[in-house]
Amino acid sequence: MTRYEEAKKIYAGIGVDTDAAIAMLKEIPVSLHCWQGDDVIGFDHDGPLTGGIQTTGNYPGKATTPEQLLQDMDKVISLTPGKKKLNVHACYAIFEDGEFADRDKLEPKHFAKWVEFAKERNMGIDFNPTFFSHDKVKDGLTLSSPDEETRKFWIEHGKACIRISEYFAKETGVPCVMNIWTGDGYKDIPADRMGPRIRYKESIEAILAEPYDKNLVKPCVESKVFGIGVEAFTAGSAEFSLSFAAMHDGCLPLMDNGHYHPTEVVSDKIPALLAFFPEIALHITRPIRWDSDHVVLFDDETKEMAKEIVRNNALDRVYMALDYFDASINRISAWTVGFRSWQKALLSALCTPNEMLKKLQDENRMSELMVMQEEIKTYPFGDVWAEYCAQCGVAAGAEWFKEVEAYEQEVLLKR
Repeated sequence: MTRYEEAKKIYAGIGVDTDAAIAMLKEIPVSLHCWQGDDVIGFDHDGPLTGGIQTTGNYPGKATTPEQLLQDMDKVISLTPGKKKLNVHACYAIFEDGEFADRDKLEPKHFAKWVEFAKERNMGIDFNPTFFSHDKVKDGLTLSSPDEETRKFWIEHGKACIRISEYFAKETGVPCVMNIWTGDGYKDIPADRMGPRIRYKESIEAILAEPYDKNLVKPCVESKVFGIGVEAFTAGSAEFSLSFAAMHDGCLPLMDNGHYHPTEVVSDKIPALLAFFPEIALHITRPIRWDSDHVVLFDDETKEMAKEIVRNNALDRVYMALDYFDASINRISAWTVGFRSWQKALLSALCTPNEMLKKLQDENRMSELMVMQEEIKTYPFGDVWAEYCAQCGVAAGAEWFKEVEAYEQEVLLKR
């Protein structure tokens, strides 16, 4: 009997079909974010990263061209199991033959290479307007700016992104999640909190007034507590973003698990939102003390988030995307570790006897519930993971890192 066959038998003893878990995970798309590969810089500017975001480190081999970034993403795809989508920011428009379009004039043609890449790999594409790192961010503000011309520029950018999102969906045959997030806010205590939020609300409404097929484009609003330089106030707070999504049909709330106070956990918020919203979206990261966008690990909160999605039968209601950036370590490794960690979390959740545990809770058998929750932690999950990876044609253990080391020597260090 192989190790997997033995593990399958052990899990069957608690009512878990590991074959079914593996088969299900193969069909769950997770978005791989392009911005890990170049530290959130993009291709439409050569200025600094702004908007309350900070990338630390200067590890060699950063992608600086579209060709390099796509090559690096291909390497990550080859090292990770599971179904993938691309997640692209608007600042990653690819211009050819000396052409340039500012963000309010972006067109689908500026993302044709992304579509070509995705279609060749049978992947959908998610999209994000880029409301940062641009000279038309005035005094740190975009959609909430008191300056009408500034707001108008960024509203037109959002509308252009709606059109591009629909193009992605039509070309790939997969709905496009389009996430609206800005770093708009103030460093110190503002004299007016309502004004920026009213302007922000009206600006997002203007963007969403752009005609689009709601079956193809899934607009989201993402909240944030604070950012570097906007510690005292953000226009798009959790209450604002959640209320906006609730009051606007077809708009989804997007939760980034780094965008809350340190004692808050998104795992607890997922079932709360699922009680009211047909669909929600997640940006999956790892905060340390603040929204520091560390590489996702197979840690407790990551596992709890995956559990809440699975145990609530919401795999078809939650759009999942990774969102982190670390320039202090090998970027290919960072991408790969994060994607594999979320895959592990989902598989672990699918190998949890959720119905049995719910029954124990509903019957108030809390002692037995605690015992079972603890016992399951030492079940042979690693053998199920190894089988899943084998079926997906990737390494189960750390041997994949040797490929990263070779890629670093052969490709990254020669840039």
